[in-house]
Amino acid sequence: MNLIIDVGNSFVKLAVFEEGMLKHKEVVRLNFVLEGINILKEKYISIKKAIISSVGKLNKGDIKAISKSFDVMILDANIKLPFKNLYATPNTLGVDRIALVCASVEQFSNNNVLIIDAGTCITYDFVTAKNEYIGGAISPGLRMRYKSLNNLTVNLPLLESEIPKSITGNSTNESIHSGVVFGILKEIEGIIDEYRRKYSDLTVILTGGDTNFLSKQLKSSIFANSNFLLEGLNFILQFNLNE
Repeated sequence: MNLIIDVGNSFVKLAVFEEGMLKHKEVVRLNFVLEGINILKEKYISIKKAIISSVGKLNKGDIKAISKSFDVMILDANIKLPFKNLYATPNTLGVDRIALVCASVEQFSNNNVLIIDAGTCITYDFVTAKNEYIGGAISPGLRMRYKSLNNLTVNLPLLESEIPKSITGNSTNESIHSGVVFGILKEIEGIIDEYRRKYSDLTVILTGGDTNFLSKQLKSSIFANSNFLLEGLNFILQFNLNE
C-alpha cells in the first residue's frame, strides 16, 4: 500500500492506494497532518511507501516524523518521470502539474491529452501522443475571480459560486455570476476548440476542486476525474519503485 500526501496552503489531501486502486481519501488541516497520517497508519498497517507533494509547506519536524514511519519519496523537478519534459523552465513547473501529466501518461498513453485542472488557478497542460510535455497555460480559478471582483472594487459583493440563470444578468449578483461562470466556461471551451483544430484526436481531462461544478455545464466531450492528481502521484511513486 502507498500513502499519498498532497500538501496545499491550508489543507492536506491524504490518500491510500493498493495495487493502483484508490482505497481511501480524506482532507485534513495542515496543522493536523501528523494526526491524520497516524490514524491511517493504524487503519492500513500495510502502508510502506509514501510520496509527498509540495513539501515546502510542511515543517521539517513533520517530514522527519513521516519519514520514520514510511519510506518517503519527495516529489520535485529532479525526480525520474515517465515523460519527456520540453518545458523551457522545468525547475519552475509545479509539482501538481507534473503529477497530472504523469497520470495522463499512465492512463492515456500514446494519446494527445489536454489536462484542465480547475482549482485555485485553472491550469492547462498538453501532452503529445509521443509522451512529450509541451506546456500549457495558467489563468485565475473560479473563487479567485469572485474574490478579485470584491477585493479590487468598492461596491461589488463577494458571492458564493452559483450556476447563472441566464447569460444576461438582471441584477448585480446575477451579472457577477454570469460574468464569472460563463467567462470560465467560454474560456475552457475556447481553449479546447483551439487544441482540437490542431489535434483532432484530442483527449480532454477535467480535474480539480471545481470539477463537478463545471463539468455538467461544459458542452465539450471530456473525462471528469477529481482524483486525477492523486492517481498521478501514486503512479510517480510506483514508476520510481519499479525502475
